Amino acid sequence: MKIEPLPGVGAEITGVDLRRLSGGEFAAIRQVYADHGVIFFRDQNLSEEDHIAFAERWAPININRFFAAHPDHPEIALVAKDKEQKDNIGGGWHTDHSYDLEPAMGSILVARELPESGGDTMFASMYRAYNALDDATKAEIDGLSAVHSAHHIFGSGKSTYYSTTDAGGNRIGNASAADVLTDVTHPVVITHPLSGKKALYVNPAFTVKIVGKTEEQSKDLLARLYAHAMKKDFAYRFQWRPGSVAFWDNRSTWHWALNDYQGQRRIMHRITVEGCALH
Repeated sequence: MKIEPLPGVGAEITGVDLRRLSGGEFAAIRQVYADHGVIFFRDQNLSEEDHIAFAERWAPININRFFAAHPDHPEIALVAKDKEQKDNIGGGWHTDHSYDLEPAMGSILVARELPESGGDTMFASMYRAYNALDDATKAEIDGLSAVHSAHHIFGSGKSTYYSTTDAGGNRIGNASAADVLTDVTHPVVITHPLSGKKALYVNPAFTVKIVGKTEEQSKDLLARLYAHAMKKDFAYRFQWRPGSVAFWDNRSTWHWALNDYQGQRRIMHRITVEGCALH
């Protein structure tokens, strides 16, 4: 097994077959995942059953409430875009499930059908984003919490992502489930449960307010943190190929699915695994 750290964020792991990992190989991969936040594999040949089995080695599977499910395997969410569709899923910096009281650990994405060009995914390290903050900002955000919500993304309101894009309907649904979700709070800076390292834990998609700040103060602080976290030094652009697998940690990374393949089809299979409360 060979481990190659990547610029910005993540590591590529080669020389392994995810269908046949020894206990030692799995332990080593787990450590790389904790340290780097996202891990990439090439030239894998995973069936849907293999995908599920690999995910279950990490944690119980989180059945997605909003994404269309695989017709034969409800554990697998479909991240799909057809030729005639304009909007993709995940087309902006975000981290999944921060709107949950116990955010999901991460997601394992398997490439099933790729466009001839485009469709890369950007990842960004929130370990590095936190470490690179100046001391004054670190002191400013120490002990703060932020509110996270899914209502404006998956809910049924007129201006939600579900309502204003063609991703709503057969690709993203169940708006009523989002409408009844209670907003949650998490620390702005977490101590990562696997690595013990500090990470910035706010994101542009689901973080809506800093607790204890006025609306103006909250917007200003979040805007500064987002602009900092979006710096190229913390990011890596992953180019998908047949057989590619990515497993990202929602607690220490952001990601962004690029929507630059209009008129082409892209089908990905995603399994999300459960996490824990963040502190």
